[in-house]
Amino acid sequence: MSKIALITGGNRGIGFETAKALGAQGVHIILGCRDLTKGKTAAEQLQALGYQAEAIEYDADDTRAAESVYRYIEQHHGVLDILVNNAGLIEENLLGESTTSVSPQVLQHTFHTNLFAVVELTQKLLPLLMKSVAGRIVNLSSIVGSLTIHSMQNSPIAPAKAFAYNASKTALNAFTVHLAHELRDTNIKVNSAHPGWVKTELGGPHAPMEIAESYKTSLRLATLDNHGPTGGFFHENDSLPW
Repeated sequence: MSKIALITGGNRGIGFETAKALGAQGVHIILGCRDLTKGKTAAEQLQALGYQAEAIEYDADDTRAAESVYRYIEQHHGVLDILVNNAGLIEENLLGESTTSVSPQVLQHTFHTNLFAVVELTQKLLPLLMKSVAGRIVNLSSIVGSLTIHSMQNSPIAPAKAFAYNASKTALNAFTVHLAHELRDTNIKVNSAHPGWVKTELGGPHAPMEIAESYKTSLRLATLDNHGPTGGFFHENDSLPW
């Protein structure tokens, strides 16, 4: 029986590349998409490759979204093996300084999408993940959420000071640590992934990594064996500091 994976924001970019990589391993893919029409088109592209795929609506701004996703997966599959919390947004200039100027509205919306909605969806889906023999939760974070690297002398990410976005990823990493600790005696592993600086709509055209290479960290963490890590922050095979 195929494993079941939900990937939020899975119709494009890193999410879609992750879907292709998991689909190639025989995983049944559910794409959670804000625009269901685009999601269905992406699912059809996966099906054309011979993969099992479907799309459902998931809009982080919809207060009913987590419950709707839970009810759909519970009714149609009864279990969830992999949750990739990939959906996210940035409303600032990634390579800019916004700490003294970011508005409360941007802070609130960024945290809602990148943290609060992730927590709500994950909590709602935990009963389905508990039914898996090897549940895996992957939180798409970013190296710009690392306080250690930001504060080091000659930091390689020094120019990237988009405060709302960075802080939301730092908070998402805290969720990873706390959730992994609480689930330490279960079959579920929880990790944060830094995919790299990728040429997506979020990463921009000057990012050094092509979209086609962006799936590697998420794929590794989504398919960890029983001896794999939990409660960590990774880029591909490398651990990153908090």
